[in-house]
Amino acid sequence: MWSRLVCRRAIASLRNPSTTANKQIQRRTLVSAPKPGDGPLMERRPDRELPNIQTFRWARTLPVFLTLIAASSVAIFNYQKLSSPVVASTLYALRTSARAREVLGDEIYFRRQIPWIGGEMNQLRGRIDVRFDVKGSRGHARMRFASRRPSPRAAFETTEWSLQTPDGRLIDLLDGDDSFRPAPAFPMDDEEREEASRGYRQQLK
Repeated sequence: MWSRLVCRRAIASLRNPSTTANKQIQRRTLVSAPKPGDGPLMERRPDRELPNIQTFRWARTLPVFLTLIAASSVAIFNYQKLSSPVVASTLYALRTSARAREVLGDEIYFRRQIPWIGGEMNQLRGRIDVRFDVKGSRGHARMRFASRRPSPRAAFETTEWSLQTPDGRLIDLLDGDDSFRPAPAFPMDDEEREEASRGYRQQLK
């Protein structure tokens, strides 16, 4: 009986050879991926192995990116202070001040090619307190200029304008006279007041 079963299975496998072939596991060999320096690929093969993908690591580049952003922001704010009228006015006042010329000499300018303007400059809030290094033909020093505005409609009042030499000596350039205070306006006569009011009435019409 066993011989009959064996014979039947052998005959069935000979009649249907495709079933035995499908049952076999098909294994496919892959050609290794090209490495750096192997040269150009002359043909495209479907059995070539894919190269490994190098993932981008944010842990290395993110600190560098944040550092560049911070340095750019600091440079922009410093340039904004450097190009402000406050710094230009104080530098011009130093050149025309007799006491400053006694300490610094002639040709007063920024000490460094790219000056650093320290302190606060908030004209909207009425707070100005800046300091930067200056130099002249005789020496160099650090200038400080501080001004406050008591109320939104009031004028700025200079509280400090001084020079500090490298040996620690503090030179007061203000000396009780606020040279940065705006000059008072001249009073208008009757004709000027009439002209001003006439123009205002024409605007209302």
